[in-house]
Amino acid sequence: MIGKLQGIVDYIGDGFVIIMAGPVGYKVYTPEYLTPKSTVTLWIETIVREDSIRLFGFSSIAAQNIFNQLTTVSGVGPKVALAIMGTIKTDTLMSAIATGDAKTIATAPGVGKKVAEKIIVELKNKIGGASFDFGGATGADAAGALPDLLAALESLGYRRLDIIDMAQHLVAENPGADVATLVPMALKQISGNR
Repeated sequence: MIGKLQGIVDYIGDGFVIIMAGPVGYKVYTPEYLTPKSTVTLWIETIVREDSIRLFGFSSIAAQNIFNQLTTVSGVGPKVALAIMGTIKTDTLMSAIATGDAKTIATAPGVGKKVAEKIIVELKNKIGGASFDFGGATGADAAGALPDLLAALESLGYRRLDIIDMAQHLVAENPGADVATLVPMALKQISGNR
């Protein structure tokens, strides 16, 4: 089995790349953003099916582990797991699982509300759960403030994927703050980023 692959990105396709490692080109499916002719090192997960052998590449072992955890959930195959990881940043995905935020997970293509909820139920204790680090806020504090803050900002017209990282940082930096305090702070940060 191939565990790690280093080579030059020769071609970028739809969801895959061809990596030249010496005279051999490997087709690797990846959620990573790679540039042509760059030298890359990817951790490889090989999935063998009756009709195919596919290589999936990740920039870190942590990302590979998350991919493997996602594919243990019934209804989530490699294609859906890649779509999730290609749409949602790793720390955002882990936070969404830890806080039960199915709406964020459902923003990935091919993932509906039921699949997102199933991911949370099956992976909450494996990936995040109570041990997830919110930078000072306990899991319970963050789980209460973050969904409310996101809902308030979404009701003002902001897209969840555009605001979730900022919202997570605000909740972590202001443990115990309520939504009435956090919303003006969030709006100030959003207007400062424009």
